[in-house]
Amino acid sequence: MAEIVQRRIEERIPELEQLERVGLFTRKEVKCIIKRVTALEYKLHRLILNKEDFTAYVQYEINILELIKKRRAHIHYQFKREEIEHPIIHRINSVFRRATNKWKDDVQLWLSHVAFCKKWATKSQISKVFSSMLAIHPDKPALWILAAKSEMEDRNSSESARHLFLRALRFHPNNQKVYQEYFRMELLHCEKLRKQKMELEKAEMDLFSPEILSAKLAAVVYKDAAEKIKEAKFVISLLYIAAIFDFTQDLQELILQDLQGNYTEDSFTWDFMAKRELDAPGAGEELQTVKGRASDINRREERCCQVYEEGLKTINTEPMWTCYLAFCLERLKRKTNVQELKEKRQARLLGVFRRAHDCSLLKEEYYKIWVRLRLTSSGDHEGAASMARAATERYSQSLAAWSLCLQMSMQLESVDMSKLFQDALSHVNPKVHRALRYKASARALLSAVPAVSMEMKERYLDWSYSTGGYKKARKTFKSLQDNRPLSKAFFTTMIQVEKKQDTPKMNNLRGYYERALQEFGTYDDDLWLQYIQEELGPFGQPENCSKIHWRAIKFLEGESVERFISKYTLLQTGH
Repeated sequence: MAEIVQRRIEERIPELEQLERVGLFTRKEVKCIIKRVTALEYKLHRLILNKEDFTAYVQYEINILELIKKRRAHIHYQFKREEIEHPIIHRINSVFRRATNKWKDDVQLWLSHVAFCKKWATKSQISKVFSSMLAIHPDKPALWILAAKSEMEDRNSSESARHLFLRALRFHPNNQKVYQEYFRMELLHCEKLRKQKMELEKAEMDLFSPEILSAKLAAVVYKDAAEKIKEAKFVISLLYIAAIFDFTQDLQELILQDLQGNYTEDSFTWDFMAKRELDAPGAGEELQTVKGRASDINRREERCCQVYEEGLKTINTEPMWTCYLAFCLERLKRKTNVQELKEKRQARLLGVFRRAHDCSLLKEEYYKIWVRLRLTSSGDHEGAASMARAATERYSQSLAAWSLCLQMSMQLESVDMSKLFQDALSHVNPKVHRALRYKASARALLSAVPAVSMEMKERYLDWSYSTGGYKKARKTFKSLQDNRPLSKAFFTTMIQVEKKQDTPKMNNLRGYYERALQEFGTYDDDLWLQYIQEELGPFGQPENCSKIHWRAIKFLEGESVERFISKYTLLQTGH
């Protein structure tokens, strides 16, 4: 191993001498390079090879190249590249080849080699690297596309790019991305030839076939792709690519006719055809004023809606309604200073929501948008709650639908929240009961109806104890105790949980009572008495009772003071 390393170091001597001779590196720096490279070379010739050693070697060599480049620019010396840089580049390529032969499955390693070749102008190596990589990874369409693009862009070889795409289609005959990029490549090639033809015409020369210049090859690619992949979305993607080029009017017309003739059962077709109406020319005079432009936009949107309506007559499906709603929602989100246009968009969207719901073809996620829009447009909480309830009837097992229904219903005092919550639990999957309880409780905290908020807090605390035990119940209590309104039952529940423990902590019980008395201490005489009885119990301190009695007399108001005195007297006499 030492002989091999020594030979490789000796092979470097000519380039290192040149670096020192021309003033790019000093003698001391050359010695440092030799020392560092020797250590790296030894790592590359171990019995057990490590990929990180190869990448470290390559990175060190690249760093030297970068430093040489900067120093050349600094001293304005641009000679002897073949004697200095070329051996380093050749050595890096050699190390990359060794690494990729050893770790063939590491795609990133291959791509790192490609990136190096591109940056350091060794384009002759790129084709070889891609060829070796594709022989090992023919199952990855992205690599075929990358290789073809490299041939087209880096080596300016459309013939090689075409050959690679045709090979890729043998391995991936139904891959949409390969066809899209192949189609794009043929159009780019055609565009390049047309520009060359314009230059040649100035010199009165004509070397290109009219068929090639009119994108006939791209049309062939399209027809082959359309036969293999019969999807409207894919055909539309090719139409968008063709529309980038200004010489593809005939090709676009061909694709459009194919789309309208063969894909009318696909919602993507109607969605595309409807949105095309937005680009239709408008009246020139109208566009001079704000209201005129708004009127023109409204007419375009109406034409779009007419196409959607035609589509619904052909295919009354959920995807078709979804496309229609997505369009209306997108138009509503667009900013406008014309209130009339905004109101028309909103009314149109609400109408489509209603019709889609009546057909039972409204997607689950759109119900939430519909409810929010109804609230913001009219403030109708009852109507919004009714819509949310309708969502649970259609998607009875959906956690999101029931959460929305609970949230909307909490705004109404007329709704029996307890019954609604039990309905939700009976319909959704038991595995998501915990999430439903959590969401319902979290939203209850924000409810404007005190009865709803207090009841849900009590239920949440009870559920926390039943599912997570004492620690979880205490954590829930702490998180909710400052979130008013609160009920007395919320505190007494936590007190009972504490007393059920093997060794109840009196300090915790005192804390619960003190917090409850902050809320109810001015009128609830029974709460003061319970606190006194707790101190008289096995875990309390009876000497504290007089202090609690004094505080009760001070804080209670009205008749509650007399009731407390009489009950406390009975307690002292053993009744």
